[in-house]
Amino acid sequence: MKREIKKRKLTHDNNREEKTGDETMICPSDTNHATVVLSALIALLAVYVTPLTAQLTLLEPHGRSVMSKMDEALLTVHNELLNENLTLSWLSDHCYQCLFQKLGAIPSGKGPGLPSSAVFFVSTQHPLTLQLNSTQDTRELCRVHFSFGEHGNYSLWIKNLSNRTQKITCPIIVDKEPINNCLPILIAFLVYAGVAILIVIGGFVMGLDPVKNIMYRMITTMETERLINSELGSSNQASESSSRDPTFPAHRVATSRLRSLDTFRGLSLVIMIFVNYGGGRYWFFRHESWNEMGSFTGLTVADLVFPWFVFIMGTSITLSLNSMLKRGYPRVKLFRKALWRSVQLFLIGVIIINPKYCMGPLSWDSLRIPGVLQRLAFTYFMVAVLEILFFKARPEDITMFWIPELILYWPAWIFIVALETMWLCLTFLLPVPECPLGYLGPGGIGDFGHYPNCTGGAAGYIDRWLLGEKHIHQTPTSHVLYLSTMPYDPEGILGTFNSIVMAFLGLQAGKILLYYKDLHVQIMARFLIWGFMLGGISAILTKCSRDQGFIPVNKNLWSFSYITTLSCFAFVVLLIIYYVVDVRRWWSGAPFFYPGMNSILVYIGHEVFQNYFPFKWKMLNSQSHAEHLAQNLLATSIWVFISYLLYRKKIFWKI
Repeated sequence: MKREIKKRKLTHDNNREEKTGDETMICPSDTNHATVVLSALIALLAVYVTPLTAQLTLLEPHGRSVMSKMDEALLTVHNELLNENLTLSWLSDHCYQCLFQKLGAIPSGKGPGLPSSAVFFVSTQHPLTLQLNSTQDTRELCRVHFSFGEHGNYSLWIKNLSNRTQKITCPIIVDKEPINNCLPILIAFLVYAGVAILIVIGGFVMGLDPVKNIMYRMITTMETERLINSELGSSNQASESSSRDPTFPAHRVATSRLRSLDTFRGLSLVIMIFVNYGGGRYWFFRHESWNEMGSFTGLTVADLVFPWFVFIMGTSITLSLNSMLKRGYPRVKLFRKALWRSVQLFLIGVIIINPKYCMGPLSWDSLRIPGVLQRLAFTYFMVAVLEILFFKARPEDITMFWIPELILYWPAWIFIVALETMWLCLTFLLPVPECPLGYLGPGGIGDFGHYPNCTGGAAGYIDRWLLGEKHIHQTPTSHVLYLSTMPYDPEGILGTFNSIVMAFLGLQAGKILLYYKDLHVQIMARFLIWGFMLGGISAILTKCSRDQGFIPVNKNLWSFSYITTLSCFAFVVLLIIYYVVDVRRWWSGAPFFYPGMNSILVYIGHEVFQNYFPFKWKMLNSQSHAEHLAQNLLATSIWVFISYLLYRKKIFWKI
């Protein structure tokens, strides 16, 4: 994640450091065929998008050239005020109750008609407020609010309109128009949409009877010639081979597995891989610095996928355990199986994924204990245990219960309510040294700098106390915008409480699918009811605002309003996918269905090999959104193609 603004003045040194983040560290059926075509054609995306690399060469006052970076604009400040040295400060609209940060100094004018100038780089990610103060007495002279565009060239003029009134103006003039940095996204969308349209047209053509007959004759002729030339051939082998050919119109064995669940899981996983690989370095494909911009409209794409994955994991738990419990599988064995799977997930997360092996051997002194797989491990185990302990078979007359997923499962709901009450008590009632009670802020320069070491409030304090500062995430998202210095882990202990609640809500979706099997209208109606109910809770908790509610939507804290909001979205998205994939059968779920069938393998693989070719390579221009987007999309598409090959070979890695 980039700095919100670069507090540096242009110098005559052309050897500027490249901006890097922690995550960019360099280390040494017809549907089936359609997916192959899709995966192959996606590689063309890099060819179309990479040429869009945008560069801007700027000249300093002494003629030295400097290349602009991503999400930056050039601001030249001209000071016409005589005997008045100025200080320029900035404040981002995205930084709630933050202090102005000094950007630089501007010397006084040299004389009538001879303004002094200073050049700065400013951020283009969010609108900024610029403030000019007198260096001598720090009084505010001018304030201007402006939204800069990437690679734009701007001039800020400080003028005194009247010597008598001392009225000062500071207009901003556009010297060079910014580029449209979202153009690569549009081209990528058109490429994907074009490939999808070609696949649909191809599937339609292949489904026509004349085309089927031609394909049948071709396959039959080729198989006959093969059998004639083979001493081991037989007519039985011919018919069997033809029936196994994926292009042969054979009837598939019906399966009761819901493709919509794997499709939803795969969709979440594909987006997760894309944002983990960088998301083209666009801010809206990154996690928010702290509170989300709005309960329903301001969540970034990166903030959606992990909770959705947790939600659909809960749905899968009830479907898988239900079938085994109905067959009389011993609960003790199921408990051991759930425990062993959780231990494996935890160890993989701690030992394989978390360490940065390119930095050297594994160091226990600074090993991060929390993590994505570690949270999934605890969440899976707790929800699986609840399902094993309180499982009840589907009643014969389900209509006699108004909300069967609540009434028949009330002991588990009591546990979940108690767990959420514990989260609320610890969050708002636990005393944290040098911090106000119930503090939910980012620390640093937030809240006007009053609580710089209170990042995360009780959540951060518990992690630092139980795990130690060296064993949690050292560079949280609040470091960039809020300039916080305390380590904080978004996958910490207190947030895992709400992760369990999120998976439990997903488990309710699974129970709806079980209780109302084949009753599509009932299933979709209950998904919609749950979505509206959870959305209403979010609206009350947040007051439909970013920072003014009782509990803000916050991914770092995994706040209660965050999981109700994301669960609301999950129910609605699952409803849509269920209707399109399993009810109407308009869509097979491809290509997301394939990574959804092999989610653990694909997730671990993308983490382990993220710094290796062909998933990453040295770019011609590392300051181009276009090149980053092409690289990240291509890497994500490769993992989709790998999951398709594994599906074709019937290779599924289950823990």
